[in-house]
Amino acid sequence: MSATEKTGKSVSIMCFHDEMCQVFNALMTAQSLLRSGSKVAIFFGSRGINAVHRDKIDKLVCLPDQPQEVQDAVVKKMEEMDLPEISLLMESLYYEGAKLLACPLNLNVFGMSKDDLVLGVTVADPATYYKEVMLAADMNLAF
Repeated sequence: MSATEKTGKSVSIMCFHDEMCQVFNALMTAQSLLRSGSKVAIFFGSRGINAVHRDKIDKLVCLPDQPQEVQDAVVKKMEEMDLPEISLLMESLYYEGAKLLACPLNLNVFGMSKDDLVLGVTVADPATYYKEVMLAADMNLAF
């Protein structure tokens, strides 16, 4: 398939983590699929809800279970590679047409409201999400 051909696939990505590398991988995967012509929906649930909180998105921690020097080395390498920050990547996904969805249950569990969400993120409708997004997708990925 050439770079100009579209896949026509729909992809559901579920992000359940707020660890920076996991969120980054979910978003970069989404961007690659979106740019390949796939229809992409990203659902942020569990701790992933923190990745779409406007006050927390730029404070995500890299590898919190590792020593600080390991965390710092990974972040430094990402900066050297000139990789986009999570908030810029999220904004890019929104403007490029990805559907960004927050879990309503986890909004409540973590004491958040829709006003806390970053640009482009809407609250998923539990009555239709699984049927219209997840089950209808050609591919489901979880991070």
